[in-house]
Amino acid sequence: MNDTPASERLHIGFFGRCNSGKSSLINALTGQSVAVVSDIAGTTTDPVSKAMELPGLGACLLTDTPGFDDTGALGPQRIERTLRAADRTQIAVLLFGEGDCAAELDWLGQFRAREIPVIAVLAQCDRLTDPARAARAVEERTALPPLCVSAATGQGIEELRRALAAVQRDEPREITAGVAEQGDTVLLVMPQDAQAPKGRLILPQVQTIRELLDKECTTICCTPQGMSAALAALARPPKLIVTDSQAFEAVYRQKPAASRLTSFSVLFARYKGDIDAFTDGAAAIGRLTPSSRVLIAEACTHAPRTEDIGRVKLPAMLRKKIGAELRVDVVSGADFPDDLTPYDLVIHCGACMFNRRHVLNRIARARAQSVPITNYGVAIAALIGILDRIEY
Repeated sequence: MNDTPASERLHIGFFGRCNSGKSSLINALTGQSVAVVSDIAGTTTDPVSKAMELPGLGACLLTDTPGFDDTGALGPQRIERTLRAADRTQIAVLLFGEGDCAAELDWLGQFRAREIPVIAVLAQCDRLTDPARAARAVEERTALPPLCVSAATGQGIEELRRALAAVQRDEPREITAGVAEQGDTVLLVMPQDAQAPKGRLILPQVQTIRELLDKECTTICCTPQGMSAALAALARPPKLIVTDSQAFEAVYRQKPAASRLTSFSVLFARYKGDIDAFTDGAAAIGRLTPSSRVLIAEACTHAPRTEDIGRVKLPAMLRKKIGAELRVDVVSGADFPDDLTPYDLVIHCGACMFNRRHVLNRIARARAQSVPITNYGVAIAALIGILDRIEY
C-alpha cells in the first residue's frame, strides 16, 4: 500500500535517435546507472523504465526508449515498441543534435497531436561544434527553445529538472468522486475466488479502500456470500455499494433500495478513461450478431485461470446473449491492434495497471476508426440490464 503504483506515477519518456544520449541523460538526471550506456547503436533494444522519486516531481517513471532511427534487423519492432511507450507518456523529452532533424520533427508532430507536453533538449552539447547555432536551428524549426545539456559535464541537468517540474499537469483525480462523500458508509463486495491473489487484495480494491479512508468513510468489506450478514450488521443501509463487476447481478438483487450501486471496474472507467465513451460504446452490445467479432483488452498480463473474467466469464456472457458463434479475441498488456476495424466492439478492463493517458489514447484510436469501445464493468451492467440503475 505504501509504494506508488507505476500507473499513478508521472510517466516521462526520453525519445531520440540511436546514440543521441538518452541513456546517459537519464543516468545523469537520476544520479544512478538506470540505463545501459554504450557507443554501439541499438544498445537499448526495448523501452526500459525506472521508478524514481525526483525533487519537484515526486513519484515518476522514467522510460528510456530505443532510437527511432534504428535500421537494424529488429529496427521495425524496436520502433514499434517506442511508439507503444509514447502511448503512456505524459511528458516527452525529445533529444536533438546538429544537422537534419526531420525524424525529430515527425515525432514532435505526433506528440503534439496527442497533446503530450514536449521538452526539447540539445543533448551531448559538449560534443557539438557550435551549440548556440544548433540551438537556434532547433528553435526555428520547432518553436521550442531547447535546453543545452551534457550528461558528461552536468551542464543543463538542473535546468532539465526544473523544466520537468514546471510542466502543467492534470489536476489530481478521485476514484470515488461524486459517488462517495466525506463520512459516507460504503460497503465493498469483493469475491475471494481463484482470481484473487493469495494473501492480498487486487490494486483497484486497495486504492479504493485507501481513498475512502482518506475521506473518513466508514468502509465495510465482505464477500458476496457475506453480503446479507454485512447489511444486517448495519443500523441503516450503506450510502454506496461497490462490487466486483462479476458479482453485479447477485449484489443488485440484495442491495437495499436506498443504497447506490457501482463496481470497481466502473469507478476505474471514470478514473482512468472516458466514461461517456464507454457508456456510449456499451450500446453496441445490442447490435452484435453471432457473426460479429469482439476484442477484449486486458491491461495486465497473467496466466489464464478457470474463473478469469476477461478470458472466460465475459466471453461466456456475451455468447449466451449473442450466440455461440460470436468470435472473441483477447489481448493483454501492451498488445493492442493498430487496426481495430475488424472488430464490432472493444471491451477494455478497468486498466488499473495503465495511466489515464494510455487509456485515453486507446479510446481515441477506437474512435478514429469508428469502433465502439466500452469497459468490463459497463459491459456487464449492460448485459444484465442494470446499466441505467448503477452509478457512473
